[in-house]
Order: sequence, then C-alpha cells, then structure tokens
Amino acid sequence: MNPEQQAAYVISQSACAIIEALSIIANNTSHDSYAKTEIISLIEKYGIHHNAVIGLFQSGIGLTK
Repeated sequence: MNPEQQAAYVISQSACAIIEALSIIANNTSHDSYAKTEIISLIEKYGIHHNAVIGLFQSGIGLTK
C-alpha cells in the first residue's frame, strides 16, 4: 500500500470503530462499565491503536519487514 492507501485504511477502520461504538452506546441504557470495556476493545479489534498504526506506516516506507 502506498501512504495514501494506508491513511485511507486507517480512516476507514476508525470509522468502523466509531460506528460500532455508537451502536454500543445507543444500546447501553444502564450505563454500565461493560459497555466502556467493549468500546475500548474496538481499538484492538480494528487495529487502530498507536503501535498498529505506526507499524503500518513504517512497513509502507520500508523501515520494517
């Protein structure tokens, strides 16, 4: 992937996570901590945490294998 494609991928993954998080929020009428845990787990599920994104861009410019 070129840098523009990588950026588009990260943006699309972020949009998916936001949509799913909003669904969790909308369905969580009791405001429990389980919903917070679910929302936080979306970061890992969609691979949009700091290290994953940095790794994606580093591999795209040949810094890692």
